[in-house]
Amino acid sequence: MNLRRLPTREFDFLLAMSALALVAYGTALIYSGSLNNYGSPAETLAHPVVRQAAFAAVGLAAMLLLARVDYRVYGPLSATLYVLSIGALLFVLAVGSSEYGARRWIDVGGTQVQPSEFAKITTAIMLAKFFADNEQRMDSPRVFFTSMAIVALPAALVLVEPDLGSSLTFGAMWLGMAVVAGVRLTYVGGLLLVAGGLGPLLLREFAHGYQLERIRVWLDPESDAAGAGFNILQATISIGSGGLWGKGFTEGSQTQLDYLRTQTTDYIFSVAAEELGFVGVMVLFALFLIVLFRCLRIASLADDPFGRLIAVGVLTVILYQTFVNIGVNIRLLPVTGVPLPLVSLGGSSLIAVLASLGILQSILGHRRRRGRRA
Repeated sequence: MNLRRLPTREFDFLLAMSALALVAYGTALIYSGSLNNYGSPAETLAHPVVRQAAFAAVGLAAMLLLARVDYRVYGPLSATLYVLSIGALLFVLAVGSSEYGARRWIDVGGTQVQPSEFAKITTAIMLAKFFADNEQRMDSPRVFFTSMAIVALPAALVLVEPDLGSSLTFGAMWLGMAVVAGVRLTYVGGLLLVAGGLGPLLLREFAHGYQLERIRVWLDPESDAAGAGFNILQATISIGSGGLWGKGFTEGSQTQLDYLRTQTTDYIFSVAAEELGFVGVMVLFALFLIVLFRCLRIASLADDPFGRLIAVGVLTVILYQTFVNIGVNIRLLPVTGVPLPLVSLGGSSLIAVLASLGILQSILGHRRRRGRRA
């Protein structure tokens, strides 16, 4: 494994600082969202803020370490990493922890680890390696369908957990990487048409009852205002009541009175909108835009298709999950349980995203053409 100290100019400090600013922003929102139930973080190590800070420290260490590892070593290891992630997903289905009717976690030393978050990274690496190896055969239907199969396997295992939101993340990642890799757009267009046509039928035949209920309540939350539609309506009230400057940090009524449920995870954006207002939300958007554009920049500067496609995969996952999470909060999309990257409470998601940014730092730092400035 090639470890070396990166020159300062080869490390994207703006990307790292923007990501850490999002983590700090999210930790502040987690503090506010958990204040009513946990009190001060100094009172217990089990406090969500303490846990999130510990996860952030692990994620930061992973980012700095992976930035020093030459990303090219992942090419020969891609199949092994992919198989290990599939094994972890199968292990979850067999003996994983069950919560809220889903089996998505493995208990490791009292901490719940969600393998699907790390499977996104390994699948992106495997897919990048496959596309890079078949760069001259992107017109081949075999390459097209094989690439789909690479993503379909982990996506199907995650769907069985069940976790529809994370499962669709794999599909979004494949789409972004396939287009950049040069797959024929007629193939992609045909696939989207078939998916659009068969989607409602497949949803009706294979979706779990609670998933269909989520769609029904999303379309008409007032039909079950005290039950399944409660959080949707409370999120709407939270966002709408924030105004320009918000009600003030730790002063949001819906958040502090626990009307807004899952306020540190799925609905953390609603906490920001209520307490920090439009201005606070714009700051959040600005930080995400910086992270996304720096990821895009690294993709454009990559030496080879392998590095470029990994960067596109990471970029697509962050973009997709950000869009879906905020879309759920503003009633643009039905509830899916997708975290807001770097912001929502959750160790696996936070560590996985920071680690993936470390790989992107490696793509930037291990370029062969040193004459071109970063």
